[in-house]
Amino acid sequence: MTDLGELARDLAPRVLGILVRRYGDFAACEDAVQEALVDAVTQWPADGMPDNPAGWLVTVASRRRIAALRSDQARSRRELTVALLDPAAEPGPAEDDTLTVMLLCCHPLLTEPSQVALTLRAVGGLSTAEIARAFLVPEPAVGQRISRAKAKLAGVSFLLPVADDLPGRVAALNRVLYLVFNEGYTASSGPDLHRAGLTAEAIRLTRQLRDLLPEHGETAGLLALMLLTEARRPARTEPDGALVPLGDQDRSRWDRRLIAEGTDLITRTITAAPVGPYQLQAAIAAVHDEAGRAEDTDWAQILALYDHLAALAPGPMITLNRLVAVAMVHGPRRALTELDAVAGDPSLAGHHRLHAIRAHLLDQAGDQAAAAGEYRLAARLTLSLPERRYLESRASAVGRWFRSGCR
Repeated sequence: MTDLGELARDLAPRVLGILVRRYGDFAACEDAVQEALVDAVTQWPADGMPDNPAGWLVTVASRRRIAALRSDQARSRRELTVALLDPAAEPGPAEDDTLTVMLLCCHPLLTEPSQVALTLRAVGGLSTAEIARAFLVPEPAVGQRISRAKAKLAGVSFLLPVADDLPGRVAALNRVLYLVFNEGYTASSGPDLHRAGLTAEAIRLTRQLRDLLPEHGETAGLLALMLLTEARRPARTEPDGALVPLGDQDRSRWDRRLIAEGTDLITRTITAAPVGPYQLQAAIAAVHDEAGRAEDTDWAQILALYDHLAALAPGPMITLNRLVAVAMVHGPRRALTELDAVAGDPSLAGHHRLHAIRAHLLDQAGDQAAAAGEYRLAARLTLSLPERRYLESRASAVGRWFRSGCR
């Protein structure tokens, strides 16, 4: 049975795109769409889903927007006249404005972080809390950033970017798509490890963006990264939903079609365009995916790629991921020393991954007692139930090993 509320939310970006292009004023149009969604969730279960759900939402949202315009005496008569021209026009079934709205949200009046936060909230399907976790900043800071962005865009005309303007918005849009994919591939909270709808949508929109800019190396790199990562999803969980780490996955379950497509794409792109962070991450993913067994992984090549990535686009998660490669090439003790040097980064304070990496390195170094404690701390900090169960199981496993070894 179709989840009517979920369907309405899925249609929201299309409806928002139509209203923004018709009326301008992003914030007011978003309010109108949200009110229409409330009406849909209330009325559709009782009255049945309309024949054209998107058209229904456009009509209701347009009426809400017109009512707001009529009540606002400061609005010009011209804007009201335009708004009344064709409020009930319905989009065709093939019409999709999601990428268009994302490009509109990446408005040059905003800083890139504000562009990304606003787009993730309004169109990307992420909550303010999820965006905060992606940015590694407090939730109130993200809420304020989004509110300021909406205020700055109040009354601004939203026009499709011309050819010269489009590349300037692509960096922000790429990051939006990257973060939507990441939230879908490893949900930051909740009972499920994956949110397959988000990863599928991120891949679909990134394909569209690459079609718009076929020569843009970072967009191609981002698409390759998504394909190479998504290829592993079938092997990331047990039938009961339990997390399976990369080294323990049944690689026969990986999607070889996606691996072939992603590998071909990054191989062609990395030699034909200026190298950027998404291309380097895709190259790392390709090295993992090309290994038939975990023990065949070329960790020296992965570390070299991470070194390049850390120099080009340093960040706390890049730092932590690189340390896994450092341990595989130079040993866990060296990785632990480097971890201690970066553990004071405020953006990592209270982040479960810092403690999960330390636990993994301590376990490799033979300090099972300390590893068990770090695994337990990481488990308490994560909001993802599959990750919590996995970390708790690791804590129990290394704890049992330590106790049995002490007998």
